[in-house]
Amino acid sequence: MTDIRLTQYARGGGCSCKIPPGELEAVLATFLPLDPGPTGTNGAHDPHGEQAAPDAALLIGLEHGDDAAVVRIDGDRALVSTVDFFAPVVDDPYDFGRIAAANALSDVYAVGGEPLVALNLLGWPRDLLPMELAHEVLRGGLDVARQAGCAIGGGHSIDDAEPKYGLAVTGLADPARLLRLDAGRPGLPLSLSKPLGAGVLNSRHKATGEVFPEAIASMTTLNRDAARAAIGAGARCATDVTGFGLLGHLFKLARASGVTAVVDAAAVPYLAGARRAVRDGYVSGGTRRNLAWVSPRLDGGRVAEEELLLLADAQTSGGLLVAGEVPGAMVIGELVPAGEQALIVR
Repeated sequence: MTDIRLTQYARGGGCSCKIPPGELEAVLATFLPLDPGPTGTNGAHDPHGEQAAPDAALLIGLEHGDDAAVVRIDGDRALVSTVDFFAPVVDDPYDFGRIAAANALSDVYAVGGEPLVALNLLGWPRDLLPMELAHEVLRGGLDVARQAGCAIGGGHSIDDAEPKYGLAVTGLADPARLLRLDAGRPGLPLSLSKPLGAGVLNSRHKATGEVFPEAIASMTTLNRDAARAAIGAGARCATDVTGFGLLGHLFKLARASGVTAVVDAAAVPYLAGARRAVRDGYVSGGTRRNLAWVSPRLDGGRVAEEELLLLADAQTSGGLLVAGEVPGAMVIGELVPAGEQALIVR
């Protein structure tokens, strides 16, 4: 079984398999609220064309594409709900399980919550791959969930054409201390808690079998400490950087907050080998689609295409991107008053 390469049983891998953001927004447009209201409450579209009554309990919903849904329980408690799964991004089944679990848990941390319980989501080609490998995937997910203090309460599995794994996670948050996309303000610095480059390194791994321990360590690191540090520093605006790349997720944040985001390209940290992987052509289709999506609202100045591709690199289990200065994170830019473009890279 040690000779089996999981990545060869999937067309893509990790968060680069996401439906392109432009296509996804077109599909979801019918369901977006007409007026989110002054307090951030939701009024979702009925699929038959009538707007549903606003739900005052829904604090974060579909309108901006935040990382998780948040529903008020009472004055100081809110329930956080999210789900995430994908095909293998690495060949080792245990590492695949750890990465997928850390990625799913990240959505809870990205809105300022703490995970409580999760359910496994497993798709497995049982006629192609031994169930012993599925066991290792589940073991990896369980170990990361235990590290997060999150119980695994079962889940659901199907016989699938490709191996897939992830979690549906439920957590708790303080309604007064949420991290959300629409709370960015001009003058706030932008902080990034993990280096970029996992996407191009994963593409190289899939193509060549080369293993990148630094990338695996980054993808299996929980965003728990970064989220707690952000909340402790008074931050109220954040997202995590996953399949839409830094530029894609930053564009969503800037658009929701009504600001322009400025990125200092020289300040952005990268994993070892990421630049070489781009130069050698290991760029996923998802990364190129990310860059194409933001390009109409991007002022890239004289920044080289290689740099822009790295900034748009489709990450898996990436770091937190926070509007505010966070201890331990790298300041990579700032938010400024809204201008002609939503993104500026200099």
